[in-house]
Amino acid sequence: MAKVVLVTGANSGVGLALCERLLDEGVHLCLGCRNMQRAETARLALLRSHPSAEVDVLQVDTSSTASVLKAAQEFKLRYNRLDYLYLNAGIMPNPQFDVKAFFRGVLTGQVIGMLATGVGILTQKDSVTPDGFQEVFATNLFGHFLLFRELESLLCSGGQTSQLIWTSSSNAQRSALSLEDIQHRGGSQPYSSSKYASDLLSLALNTHYNQQGLYSSVTCPGFVMTNLTYRVFPSFPAFLWTLLMPVFWLIRLFTNTFTLTPHNGAEALFWLFKQKPEALDPYSKYHSLTSGLGYTYTEARKMDIDLKTSEALYEKLLQLESEVKRKLQDQQRTFKGPEFSLLK
Repeated sequence: MAKVVLVTGANSGVGLALCERLLDEGVHLCLGCRNMQRAETARLALLRSHPSAEVDVLQVDTSSTASVLKAAQEFKLRYNRLDYLYLNAGIMPNPQFDVKAFFRGVLTGQVIGMLATGVGILTQKDSVTPDGFQEVFATNLFGHFLLFRELESLLCSGGQTSQLIWTSSSNAQRSALSLEDIQHRGGSQPYSSSKYASDLLSLALNTHYNQQGLYSSVTCPGFVMTNLTYRVFPSFPAFLWTLLMPVFWLIRLFTNTFTLTPHNGAEALFWLFKQKPEALDPYSKYHSLTSGLGYTYTEARKMDIDLKTSEALYEKLLQLESEVKRKLQDQQRTFKGPEFSLLK
C-alpha cells in the first residue's frame, strides 16, 4: 500500500521540489495549500512529470483556526491513514534588512554567518489574524500544531510508524522566544521566534508520542533563492539577482548552507523520508547543505534546546488549543450555523 503523505505549503519552491522527489517513491500525495488555484497548478505540474501518480489537493490556511479544523475534518473523511506529515507552510512578512548590522558584520568578520542565517540582519513587522493571533505564530507554529492534533488519530493508529517533519530554519534563536510571550507580540523577530518554538515543540512531541510510533524531526533548507528571499530586497531588479549568483556560488567555499535552489533546499526533507525514525536524534536539526563543488547532502547539527523549556511550551500550546476549541463551541451553540460545525 502506498504511503500517504500530506505536505503543507506544497506549492512553495522547496515544497514543490520535495513533492517531485516524493512521487519518485510512489507515495499517495496530498498537497496542502492556502490558494486552491495555485494548488491545482502545482498538482498538474506534478502529474505532467508523474502521469500515473496519486496527487490530491487540500485547502488549508495555517493562519486560520477554522481553515485548519475544516481541512483536518476533510482529510479524515478522505483517508484512513497518514504516514508522513510535512509541516512546511511558513511566512516571513515584511522582512527588513538592517544595513548597519550588516556592515558591523563586515567589520567583525561575522558577515558570512549573518548572510547564511539572517541572524542579526533581518527583522519583520508582524500583523494580527482575524482569530486574534500574531500571524507568524499562527502560520508557522500554532496552525501546524492544531493540524497535527486533529490528525493525531490517523498518525497514531494500527501500530504503524509515522513521522512529523518540520521546516525550521538556522534563523531559529533561543533569544527570540519568550515563554511569557510565545506569540512574540512585543518583539521584531517573530520568524526566528516561531522557528525556535517549532524546534522545541518537536522535542516535546517526541517525548509524548514516540511510544505510540510517532516521531518528529526538524530540518533547515539553507539559504534558498525563493520569493521569500526576493522580498527582503523588493526594489532589486531580477537581473541583479542573476548577476549575484556567481557571488553566492563563491560564498559556498566558505559556508555550505548556501543551497540556493529549491531542489537542494529540499534535500534534508527528502532524506528524512528515507530514514528509520527510531534512529534519528530528537535534539538535532537536519540541515540541507551544498558543498563548494555543488554536492548536496544532509547533516545533523545539535540544537540549542532543552526538555524543560520544550515541555513548558507544549503545555502553553495545549492550553491555547483548549481555549480556541472552547470559543468555537460557544460560537456553535450561539449561531448554530454550518461554519461552526467544525468540532466533532
